[in-house]
Amino acid sequence: VLHESLHVMTMTSQTNKSYLGPPPPVTELTVEQEFKMRRLTDLLPKADKEDIVTVYLALQKQNFVLANTVSNLIKQWPNHPHTTHEET
Repeated sequence: VLHESLHVMTMTSQTNKSYLGPPPPVTELTVEQEFKMRRLTDLLPKADKEDIVTVYLALQKQNFVLANTVSNLIKQWPNHPHTTHEET
């Protein structure tokens, strides 16, 4: 069944098999990502301001591209009417 294959389970999500939209966002970081964030936190105070500006601008552009991609995905997501077994 299509809607079951689209369901992504996270620690805080609840099972809702009647939902046919895109999967919910995953906002939790992995252990590896948490480690990398800690490393950045420790190293940023020592970084050159020009380097930080360069990285910030590149990340902001990447964030805009990601937001545009997600927005486009949602806009073009198939909107099939929900049918029950009696209707098929």
